[in-house]
Amino acid sequence: MRELEGENIQLQQALRSHAVVDQAIGVVLALGGLTPHEGWDVLRAISQRTNIKLRSVAELLIEWVRTEELRADVRAELEHQLARIPAHRQADP
Repeated sequence: MRELEGENIQLQQALRSHAVVDQAIGVVLALGGLTPHEGWDVLRAISQRTNIKLRSVAELLIEWVRTEELRADVRAELEHQLARIPAHRQADP
């Protein structure tokens, strides 16, 4: 029974984490006019290049939408990743 409860908790955490990452990908899509796959790649690159867990990067981006405050390293990497996208692909700000 405890094993099932543990699995249930893990599944609930995974679902919450997935939702946060999906929301952050949506933020990146809106900024860069990207496909979902490209949005995932940008999010993953930010995580790797800043050495911040992907879920934490996602949480920071979602919080940024609410507060308009974003860590300088994450902002710089987000700008770097979006600058790599051809200008004709990016949405107007």
